[in-house]
Amino acid sequence: MSKSKVVNESDPVIIKKYANRRLYNTETSSYITLDLLSQMTREGREFTVVDAKSGEDITHNVLTQIIMEEEQRGTNMLPVNFLRQLISMYGDSMQSMVPQYLESSMDAFRKNQQQFQEAMKGAFGGGPLAEIAKRNLQMFEAAATAFGNGVPGIPGVPGATLAPTATDGSKDDEIAALKAQLAALNAKIDKLS
Repeated sequence: MSKSKVVNESDPVIIKKYANRRLYNTETSSYITLDLLSQMTREGREFTVVDAKSGEDITHNVLTQIIMEEEQRGTNMLPVNFLRQLISMYGDSMQSMVPQYLESSMDAFRKNQQQFQEAMKGAFGGGPLAEIAKRNLQMFEAAATAFGNGVPGIPGVPGATLAPTATDGSKDDEIAALKAQLAALNAKIDKLS
């Protein structure tokens, strides 16, 4: 009789990293790429990366490598000033507090993002206010389109369109337009509340 191993989704997947830099997923018994680890992270799947020879936990190094590859692809989320400030904290007396602060800040950002998305879903989910909000958004889109700005897309919100990217305008104009659109959306949310 053979025992089948039951995989618990909450248990972290063990990924082995070999000297040839190949990554081996012990759950699926297959070699994987950093892109797949990145996807697993986005999906909230926990994993631990260990050095295949020594057994040392190298998850931090691999996650840092994923961030570096994302940044090199042009998906820059880490501003230069932030990177400089972060580097300057190494060796500082406050260095030990930085990881906890950054983790708390990111948790707060995620919670705010979820609350905003839930509020938008609630505003457009149903009821008499939802119809008014939809009509207001449609009028706002029509006005913004008439002035050539568009409305940035909001996941889960019917009728929202993506803003066209500026091809001949400056980045400052584009940022100013996005700020104005965000302010208008915030005003609409305040009215719905």
